Amino acid sequence: MGLIIRSLQYVHPDNEELFHDLDLILNDGEKAALVGINGAGKSTLLRIVSGKLDVTSGEIIHSETPWYVPQHLGEFDTWTVAKALGADKKLDALHAILQGDTDTRHFTALEDDWDIENKVARALEKWDLGNIHENRLLGSLSGGQKTRLFLAAMDMNSPHLVLLDEPSNHLDVKTRAKLYAMVLQSKATMLIVSHDRTLLNLMNKTLELSEKGIEVFGGNFDFYQQKKQEKVSALRARLNEQSKALKEYGKKATDMAGQRAQLELKGRSAGLSNSIPRIIAGGLKNKAERSTARMLNAHEEKISNLLLGIEETKAQIQEYETLKIDIRSPEINPGEPVIDMAAVNFKYGDRLLWNNLSFQIKSGERVQIEGENGSGKTTLLKIITRELQPVEGSYNSSAFSFFYLDQNYSMLDPKLSVYDQLLEYNNRRLEEDELKELLVYAQFNPAAFDKKCAALSGGERMKLSLSCLLVNHQAPDVLILDEPTNNLDILSLEVLTLAVKNFRGTLLVISHDDYFINEIGIDYRISLI
Repeated sequence: MGLIIRSLQYVHPDNEELFHDLDLILNDGEKAALVGINGAGKSTLLRIVSGKLDVTSGEIIHSETPWYVPQHLGEFDTWTVAKALGADKKLDALHAILQGDTDTRHFTALEDDWDIENKVARALEKWDLGNIHENRLLGSLSGGQKTRLFLAAMDMNSPHLVLLDEPSNHLDVKTRAKLYAMVLQSKATMLIVSHDRTLLNLMNKTLELSEKGIEVFGGNFDFYQQKKQEKVSALRARLNEQSKALKEYGKKATDMAGQRAQLELKGRSAGLSNSIPRIIAGGLKNKAERSTARMLNAHEEKISNLLLGIEETKAQIQEYETLKIDIRSPEINPGEPVIDMAAVNFKYGDRLLWNNLSFQIKSGERVQIEGENGSGKTTLLKIITRELQPVEGSYNSSAFSFFYLDQNYSMLDPKLSVYDQLLEYNNRRLEEDELKELLVYAQFNPAAFDKKCAALSGGERMKLSLSCLLVNHQAPDVLILDEPTNNLDILSLEVLTLAVKNFRGTLLVISHDDYFINEIGIDYRISLI
């Protein structure tokens, strides 16, 4: 048995309904990607399946307790490494026995797993955590170390039902490759939420969660995208037919109104000339008017239905089609030097980060800065933006303007509302209605205009940041991206990818997301080792 969800309903504590009669079947060994916009309830659904949240009604059936790795691991900060690995009781029992305590409860807890210490050591070593002691608290680990620890725990325990929420966040390229290999080799039933296209394409089923429920696509994410594009094409064809029909009915209504006016004029003329008895002329006139009115009303009803249908089709197209937010590009002279680093070093404590780092970046070039966690990628960006100074070497640059987007979109002020934040960047002095029109286009409904930036999802932060860039008077010479995809849902990632892809200025990017890097196009890489 894999996973069965029947008639699931979940209502938030504030009485807002999130799920209504949700159904899902995952067969044993199936691997499914769960996708949908921010706020659709992807993480909430994983928490419900894991048992962390109680359902309002409905049932969830699975053969064993799910192995759940949440996106945010702060709740485990008081755990030890051994507990996170699911090995703490066995290790305690083994240590007690080795110290001479022959109480039967220790042998029961150990379950004849005399090799548990070596299993723990091998699991930690495989995920590059070999230097971390089993009694260390998770609160002292980085986000990437915590994620790797829970993946190591999966390796050790080989669960049959796995729930992963953004497992590739905070992982470098090398560790992501290990994650992909583990997913491919696993025989477990898996339900995964992720914006990592490479990971999503390892799944054999894609589930789109929306307010309508779960729509099942029998393939990986590329297959899902293909089907969505086919839907968009069909919807556009329907919109074209609806528009043609509207035009035709509009023309008929106009013709009929003209015919009615002519009939009325003819009737009046006939009555005045006494060519037919007045009572008969009046009757004919009334009959013609009633007939024409009925036909006009029928046409008006059809036109009204067509207008409603057109609005519905447009809404469906918007739902399936990727939002386009075009970042304005600067006027550049390609090939002019922008950044020139010569034998640069930076020091944290007694440790030098680099070995005489030297490179030159010219206007219009698209450059990836790569390296393992801790290699100083963000530090290098801070030197480029002159937030930090190198301890050795020289850094020369032209007077360039830049726009910096990091994984938390920290350019936004958490205390400001969505509208006020946009207003802060409105150097172009756009009018209020123009700003609100832009927010609506960026998929903020009017009710969200007063929402504080602190309460925005990752995707909403990204779209608001790009909107701020649009209303800024000056297009940036250099666009700097520091892991901008980490907190995005997959649909928001598509929006960002398209925007960056179309930007024609100089681009500096740090990202572990191979798909994102390949899509936006990179001229060359600066490797920090």
